Amino acid sequence: MEFDQLLAIPVQNYILEKTGASIAQLALQKNPFDLDYKVLLNQIEARSKSKEKLPTWFSTQNIIYPSKISIEQTSSEATARYKASLVTGNSLIDLTGGFGVDDYYFAQNIAQVHHCEINPELSAIVQHNYKQLGITTISCYANDSEQVLLDLNQSFDWMYIDPSRRNDAKGKVFMLKDCLPNVPELLSFYFKYSKAILIKTAPILDLSAGLSELEFVKNIHIIALENEVKELLWEIEQNYTGAIQVKTVNLKKEQEEHFSFDLNSQPKVSYSVPQKYLYEPNSAIMKSGGFDEISAQFGLSKLHQHSHLYTADQLMEFPGRVFEITQQLPYSKKEMKAHIEQQKMNITIRNFPDTVEQIRKKWKVKEGGSLYCFFTTDLNNDKIALICTKINI
Repeated sequence: MEFDQLLAIPVQNYILEKTGASIAQLALQKNPFDLDYKVLLNQIEARSKSKEKLPTWFSTQNIIYPSKISIEQTSSEATARYKASLVTGNSLIDLTGGFGVDDYYFAQNIAQVHHCEINPELSAIVQHNYKQLGITTISCYANDSEQVLLDLNQSFDWMYIDPSRRNDAKGKVFMLKDCLPNVPELLSFYFKYSKAILIKTAPILDLSAGLSELEFVKNIHIIALENEVKELLWEIEQNYTGAIQVKTVNLKKEQEEHFSFDLNSQPKVSYSVPQKYLYEPNSAIMKSGGFDEISAQFGLSKLHQHSHLYTADQLMEFPGRVFEITQQLPYSKKEMKAHIEQQKMNITIRNFPDTVEQIRKKWKVKEGGSLYCFFTTDLNNDKIALICTKINI
């Protein structure tokens, strides 16, 4: 890629002007410059995708963007900022640097960061962008990370790895052994250079599957952004044999919701019929499987072993959504016709045989409005519907 052509003032002004425009429509127009039009259109599309996800890059002049796929796959600034809060020290090496967002934030806490990227064009883009961003403490290497480790031949306080989940032979994969690099296979090699390793995996990876592949796991971090799980982070310490902590966070614009527990703890759980308030854990907690821990730590009663909804007569702050129950109905034709049919409601199902779509179609329920209805199963194995209003604490 010829950076000089893209950085020409008329070209940069055009990219800024067309950010957010329809790429399909732009593709039908005449190329106004003497450069590859596909490259130009990619800059516009990638910058458009960065507006919410990467505001620092979006608002900085003369940023060069890689392919839109690289932008889609990179960490958001919000999740990168959280990752950076987990590491301290003098040195960190990122074996899978990509677009370099994580390293930008690691450099806020680490004196010297090393960015490895096997794609030479992407590595050059990252080096250019760090200059535009005023970053001077990140060294970039356009080479295979194993070779970089051998060439540098030094110890690092931290090692960070975000294995590629695209396998040429198998397509999109999720098990660590199928990703590149193959972390389980290379772990003993990595420990020669760092005793502390942070690994990012896809949110779809099951915790038990990850634990079956990785040794010496100390902490598992589950990161959600606005209640959508985005990343799993596996914190590994060489020869660690203690209890594994699961730490969840839901990053919201106005606050962060944190919850943590020991993976193998066996907390005491209580059950109850629905009381005044209903509590629904956020998506990071749902991913963690810490359902009994919620009951024990907050003093809440579960509606059913498998419903993962909680209740109490007391109102409290909670890492998730809180509702006041206004009506409790048995799931019967008579009650549905009287209270649910033809109504406008937000529907959620938990441990219930019908889907949201089936319920909407069966009872002609319109979507939206201020009412929330939870279809679930109670501790007596009866199907019930709980009509609620949301409470903002």
